[in-house]
Amino acid sequence: MCETCGCGQGSIPVKITRPGEPEANEHHHEPHSHGHHHDHDHSHDHDHPHDHDHSHDHDHSHDHDHSRQRLIRVEEDILSKNNLLASRNSGYFEAKGVVALNLMSSPGSGKTTLLELTIKALEGKRPVAVIEGDQQTLNDAERIDQAGAPVVQVNTGNGCHLDAEMIRLAVDKLELQERSVLFIENVGNLVCPSLFELGEKHRVVIISVTEGEDKPLKYPTMFEHADTCIINKTDLLPYVDFDTELVRKYALSVNPHLRIMELSAKTGDGMEPWIQWILDLKP
Repeated sequence: MCETCGCGQGSIPVKITRPGEPEANEHHHEPHSHGHHHDHDHSHDHDHPHDHDHSHDHDHSHDHDHSRQRLIRVEEDILSKNNLLASRNSGYFEAKGVVALNLMSSPGSGKTTLLELTIKALEGKRPVAVIEGDQQTLNDAERIDQAGAPVVQVNTGNGCHLDAEMIRLAVDKLELQERSVLFIENVGNLVCPSLFELGEKHRVVIISVTEGEDKPLKYPTMFEHADTCIINKTDLLPYVDFDTELVRKYALSVNPHLRIMELSAKTGDGMEPWIQWILDLKP
């Protein structure tokens, strides 16, 4: 899980802000201790008899197995707590007829550009709202605000993903309309976001043609847990060495039920199936 990525180092100051608001207060978020119990019981009983019988009965009872078991239990507790909150979020969304989509990708795959184009394409057809996740800055939220959608920015500090509690706090700042679509743009990361449910209806993983075809093989958990995959930046295909058929093959080998769409968020080519899929979504 996130035991070495940095998000578990103490209390995480999370800022939740709407564009144009004063600086947000920090919510100190403490779910990810990840149990760094370095209880290595180093009881080195070096019993050195004077007759130089170097049997060195080193009783190295480091208790590594117990430490590892405690770590696993703590991580399971974290996920259990998160999934309980995610279920509550899901119930709230269902009651309001809201469809939540969790958008996940590496940094630079084009999530925000895709969202901007999607918001404009859905104007007058279906209400939308957005929760933006980044470690710092309001840059993406300001872009979404200019595109015409209500948006809340969640800054996770040193956190590498959004979680269900962050979504609950963000939703408190949004006035979600009935039958709307809530886009959740997760922190750019193909590892940790795949482990944390948010209450979403669908999980969408976005890759771009500027990345390697082996992304599904390198990060299988992300593709296993997604139900839709967007291959973005197809306008660059003439200029990069990228085999779309190969990446489809790899993705489907990890998740045979994955829905795959190819598009360019820059030119708009291939956007129609994506937009129609969103319009057809039911809570």
